[in-house]
This record gives sequence, C-alpha cells and structure tokens, in this order.
Amino acid sequence: MPSPAAIGFRAHSGWAAAVALAPAGAIPLDAPAAIMRRRIEMADRGAPLPSQPYHAAVGLDIREAEQHVANCAARAAVLATNALRGMVEDLRQLGHRTAGCGLLLASGRTLPPLEGILASHPLLHTAEGELFREALRTACRECGLPIVTVKERELFQRAAVDLDLSAERIERHVAAMGKGLGPPWRQDQKLAAVAAWLALR
Repeated sequence: MPSPAAIGFRAHSGWAAAVALAPAGAIPLDAPAAIMRRRIEMADRGAPLPSQPYHAAVGLDIREAEQHVANCAARAAVLATNALRGMVEDLRQLGHRTAGCGLLLASGRTLPPLEGILASHPLLHTAEGELFREALRTACRECGLPIVTVKERELFQRAAVDLDLSAERIERHVAAMGKGLGPPWRQDQKLAAVAAWLALR
C-alpha cells in the first residue's frame, strides 16, 4: 500500500519552492523525511506574460490592466496545476500517495480594487504574491488535494502546537532533512518543508 506524502509551497513572483515529505522511522510524524524538492514555475520564461503581472499593468488603461492580470493569473494556475500533477505522479512512482499540501501565506492584508493596487508600489508586491498563491490553491483543487494554509510569520508557533514538538526541535530537524536531497536547502525549502509537515499531519 502506498505510504502518504505531503507537499509544501512557499510562493514568490512567478515561481514557488516545493518540498515533499513522507513518514520515516517508528514514529512517522515526529521526524519525516524530505523526499523531493522542486521549483514550480508559474510564468513562462521569455513569454509576453511576465512574472510580475501587476507591475506590468501599471500605466495601462484599467480595462487592459484587468485583462492582463486575469490572463497572467489563468496562465499561472495552468502552469502550477501541470507542475503539481507531475510532482504527484513522480511521488506515485516512488510508492507514495499524495495526501495533501501546505501553503504559506502572507500577513493577510486585504487588497483594494485594482486601481488602488496599481497606485501603490508596496501593494503591487502584495498583489503579486497573492496571485501566485491563488494559482497554487487552484492547482491543489484541480488535483483533488486538501490544502493546509498558515501565515508564514506564525508557521513555527502553529507547527509546535499541531505537531506537539518544540519549535527548536522542528527547526533542527528541518535543517538536517535537506542533507539527503543536497543543495539547495535554503530558507525557501525549509519553510516549505514545515508547511508540508503540517499537511502530512
């Protein structure tokens, strides 16, 4: 019978770090293993739909801006879904059933209408992040995978409670679990791994 696995995501403009974890050892959720790491591309490189769609919409007529952002969002969702399906299939080939996904969120600031976003440089960045996180949400829905969401700033506090482990122990284990996969194992991968751990639970 396939063993469960979970995938965690940390999104950026145009891409996301993705890490898959699976149970390992006698107490599987105390110390899962990182078994796969991917970079999920959500923008076509060198294509007319850029990785920062809101930035590219500045200066356009509002209707053109709306259409541009909608086109980029739709393309991002397609790319994310295809990448996630590929990852799920590769996990299946390794003998794992993908049980769910974990997604890191920003602070949760409510965005104004598009005109307000385009008039504020900080809001452009906020909106970019939300667009690509929404693409990952769509990918999870399309693949029939439940999704656990957690604000990044609350990640280790939430993980300590949900996993009944100290935040320090979680950090140590996540830092060490990248050795089996090799580099890169930076902040993106570590935080995505904790999100996957919550989903695996």
